[in-house]
Amino acid sequence: MHSVAAFGIHKKETMIDIRNTQLAQVLQTKLDQKTKPLGSLGRIEALALQLGLILCSETPHLREPQMVVCAADHGLAAQGVSAYPSDVTWQMVENFLAGGAAVSVLARQHGLNLTVVDCGVRHDFVPPNSPDGTRAGLWVRKIAPSTADSSQGAAMTQAQCLQAIENGRALVRQLPGNVVLLGEMGIGNTSAASLLLARLTGLDIAQCTGAGTGLDAAAIDKKTNILRQVLALHAQAVQPLDALAALGGFEIATLVGVIEQAAQERRVIVVDGFITSSAVLVAHALQPAVLQCCVFAHRSGERGHGLMLEHLQAQPLLDLGLRLGEGSGAALAWPLLESACSILRDMASFASAGVSEKSA
Repeated sequence: MHSVAAFGIHKKETMIDIRNTQLAQVLQTKLDQKTKPLGSLGRIEALALQLGLILCSETPHLREPQMVVCAADHGLAAQGVSAYPSDVTWQMVENFLAGGAAVSVLARQHGLNLTVVDCGVRHDFVPPNSPDGTRAGLWVRKIAPSTADSSQGAAMTQAQCLQAIENGRALVRQLPGNVVLLGEMGIGNTSAASLLLARLTGLDIAQCTGAGTGLDAAAIDKKTNILRQVLALHAQAVQPLDALAALGGFEIATLVGVIEQAAQERRVIVVDGFITSSAVLVAHALQPAVLQCCVFAHRSGERGHGLMLEHLQAQPLLDLGLRLGEGSGAALAWPLLESACSILRDMASFASAGVSEKSA
């Protein structure tokens, strides 16, 4: 694996720093003057402040929220790192498109537009007789039918990795609205996320590896040993893009592009669980400012997610023991973002409501 310099065509766009001190002061004063004890809405006030800064508005509105679920298969799954067979990836994509998956149900409930991206699934979703070669709700950008087995070689070539990132950027450029919610699907992708966490933070792989789709203790030990061997095989892949290509997945790389483009456009990025956070981990290593646009929906029940959040110094909104993925946690947290904006926009101040403030 070559050094990150080999990825010269991956342009580091200048990220806008949202930490506008003057606007932050205006927003904080506005929150402090609402008809409530100072700071009494806790994390919702911090969320409102962040959303106002991202959207550069004292009266932020969340418009046309886009749930983007990126799906791909992983060659490493052949080593038995998951409790489910790889066919579950394409079967769940069909479930998303049919409206029966958890993320589909939650997206309908909350009015989130759902786009499923075939980044590299071992299945053809568009029938050969399709008049226009498309299916509603599906965006086909298949790099290959699966990544390679990272226990034998790099999961992706450099060109494949860069193409997946560009695909994510291109998708965001086509989507309306000012919010992107991140989701994923791919049997074996908790292994890829664990590998990226270990490599980019220096943590031991045993700390980063969990049950994934439901492995028992013996299977987790087997998975950990396999992942340790993968890390040893790719010991030279230490730079972010090198690590992503060697250890990651097509859906994770596509999400890196989604995150980069959304941050560049000052969209709110709602991060789901362990896998989507691994894409943030890579994007942050490449462009630290992307983190300013990220709202972390929840702390996953997957073992490594808390460590990943700690490394990113991110405080999630929810802690419900979720480990489904798909974007389900992001969808569940969505009403909190709407509430935070409503509080900032619509809640009366002491002066406007004629309510006496706290005595001096």
